[in-house]
Amino acid sequence: MEKWDTVAIVGVGLIGGSIGLALRERGLARQVVGIGRRTASLRVARQIGAVSRTTLDLGRGVARAELVIVCTPVGQIAADVRAAANACRIGALLTDVGSTKAEIVAALEGELPRQTRFVGSHPLAGGEKSGPAAATADLLVGRTVIVTPSAATHDDGIADVAALWSSLGANVVRMPPVEHDRILAGTSHLPHLTASALAAATPEHDLPLVASGWLDTTRVAAGDPELWRQIFATNRAHLLTALGRYEQVLATLRRALERGDEAKLVEVLAEAKRRRDAIANSM
Repeated sequence: MEKWDTVAIVGVGLIGGSIGLALRERGLARQVVGIGRRTASLRVARQIGAVSRTTLDLGRGVARAELVIVCTPVGQIAADVRAAANACRIGALLTDVGSTKAEIVAALEGELPRQTRFVGSHPLAGGEKSGPAAATADLLVGRTVIVTPSAATHDDGIADVAALWSSLGANVVRMPPVEHDRILAGTSHLPHLTASALAAATPEHDLPLVASGWLDTTRVAAGDPELWRQIFATNRAHLLTALGRYEQVLATLRRALERGDEAKLVEVLAEAKRRRDAIANSM
């Protein structure tokens, strides 16, 4: 893919910082502009080399950008995309990294100003740590990025966004926004909800005795609560459906325990192991 002249990243945290590092280390952008709300965070992004320069002014930051990547929390993404589209170069390409897609894509449906093009994206990468200090240039290497065009999305925009993520080492999958949200409710959002529930259900006086299983299972519960509130709120219906399936399995396990039905316990545990092993062996 051709080198970008100017790329603007709105929100230079873990994901935005990692994208900036990857773009610069791979020589894919002459200049990467970091845009944020806190001077201290932007200073860190500059210090680690994720961006060439920084600004608190979104309009000024995107003014010369051919590509704008919005990495703010899902509740802000649509507004930030609109603001960027009003200020960036005519014909610029815009994408995002939001963990939910249907609401964002629907809010941006139709023609954006200045002949700009928006294509939704979601990199399946990250972790419980936040901020540019946690960014790494290889965060997306070998990971999946889901691109979620709508029926109104321009084909050239889809191809350009897919090429962007591929150039950073990611595997690109394309699907409709609603399908993305349905699947991710079970594979990403429910795991965070259940990890948080387990952590919250553990008596505080028992915490000194937690073992590696508890720590592994609750790792993602260390994520930013406000960020995850927004994700849950914007994918509420699909998350409730996924939670219902989970509750059915928990009810089966509870009945088996109450009745001493060890055969049923083994059946559920064996099926869980089969599914976990299958995905682990494919990676």
